Amino acid sequence: MPNDFAADVLVCGAGAAGLTLAIELARRGVSFRLIDRMGEPFHGSRGKGIQPRTQEVFEDLGILDKVVAAGGIYPMMRDYRPDGSFVEKDFGERPEPMPAEPYHIPLMIPQFMTERIMRERLTELSGHVEFGCALVGFEQDDNGVTARLSGPGREEAFRVRYLVGADGGRSFVRSALGVGFPGKTLDVGAMVADVALTGLDRGWWHQFNDGDMQWMLSICPLGGTDLFQLQGPVPQEGEVDLSAEGLQHMIAERTKRNDVRVQSVSWASAYAMNARLAERYRVGRVFLTGDAAHIHPPTGGQGLNTSVQDAYNLGWKLAAVLRGASDDLLDSYECERRPVAEAMLGLSTRLLEAGKRGEIKRGREVRQLDIGYPNSSVNVESSPKRDGIRAGDRAPDAPIAGAAGHPSRLFQLFRGAHWTLLVNGQGAVAPRPGLHIHRLGEKGDIVDALDHVDAAYELAQGECVLVRPDGYVAAVLSLGPAGSAELETCLDRMGLPAYCEAQQ
Repeated sequence: MPNDFAADVLVCGAGAAGLTLAIELARRGVSFRLIDRMGEPFHGSRGKGIQPRTQEVFEDLGILDKVVAAGGIYPMMRDYRPDGSFVEKDFGERPEPMPAEPYHIPLMIPQFMTERIMRERLTELSGHVEFGCALVGFEQDDNGVTARLSGPGREEAFRVRYLVGADGGRSFVRSALGVGFPGKTLDVGAMVADVALTGLDRGWWHQFNDGDMQWMLSICPLGGTDLFQLQGPVPQEGEVDLSAEGLQHMIAERTKRNDVRVQSVSWASAYAMNARLAERYRVGRVFLTGDAAHIHPPTGGQGLNTSVQDAYNLGWKLAAVLRGASDDLLDSYECERRPVAEAMLGLSTRLLEAGKRGEIKRGREVRQLDIGYPNSSVNVESSPKRDGIRAGDRAPDAPIAGAAGHPSRLFQLFRGAHWTLLVNGQGAVAPRPGLHIHRLGEKGDIVDALDHVDAAYELAQGECVLVRPDGYVAAVLSLGPAGSAELETCLDRMGLPAYCEAQQ
């Protein structure tokens, strides 16, 4: 096989996962190609909830403010009774933000708007999506992947170092790899539609016949649009009429109201719910991410979020290996992310069962802030006697000040494609390209004026915490001889070359 690579990475599928991966590669200067077999962008609302952990990711990607401006928060719910009365309630908890967790409630924004903002960010980074370009075959060898692509009036062979399948639940890449997708089709058919309608207050999420899997109907105003999203169970067998007239009939039948009128349908889909998990996320130089690796019920708003976080995990690792990190870093992608998806499938299925009983309640577990990688091969083990944060944990935020007096946050220090080392004190650490070093304490460049860094990290004098590009802790070490050696070994393995001034 020739080794004349046209790009480093081919990303197949331009949904939320593929776009996240492309942004991650683009901001690291990795050459890639992002293709999608569809002729135009997805225009539905399917994944409308952005959980707090994904909001942290979006801050790092540089799109959070635009997502917030375009969408909004979830409204309170009106749960209607058979006599037409209703009870007002919240669909989940609304905790207050904390210094360590600045984002505390989910945002609502239709998927098509989220993906449009992501495409705009990709354009800022000089990337783009090739719509109408399909992957029709590929072969891999020890050095790379040769992909066969088909577009309007043309076919081509394209040679890359890595291929990523972000091509959805019916993934061509997963099928071509022969990777199993075990799980089950759940005993629930469902429909979702984006519609323009009149007769309902846009200030509320309207829920009818909660817990009745034959008559239940949810009508939620879509933040940032003039549309409502309809959701409800439908028979698994037979056709479902998703026209304006068909949905009008469904609403009247299930709500017993004739004042709610459907004006038009922007997008609609009927489907059978599944819970499935790919047996592998990596086969040689080919990876699966997002819905290509896992599908599940929409309960809990976990799908798009898990897909974004998959790609966020994979992107920096591909870039690191392409720049000299050990190849086994890529094995950590499956080891870290597959257990997360497995737990997410269990959570979504449990919430679905609770929903059938009208008892669904979304708590802290859906916010994804407690996801961590305690068994990751990336970790440098902390002392077993250490209290507080450990390798594999999400790195908390905290308000700080710069030595010059300007206010800031740890997340602002973390933001970008680099690693971050926080040192409490003046322990010696040699600078390296791709590593940002910040010091607390006397003569430190950051000031923990309100003690929130201390509360979150509990660093003793002479200790340091190494934060990965995706905002997880890789190591908590004392900068003595042994700890310094472990830190240097870790940085070498991650592809951060030692800097030698004499060579400049």
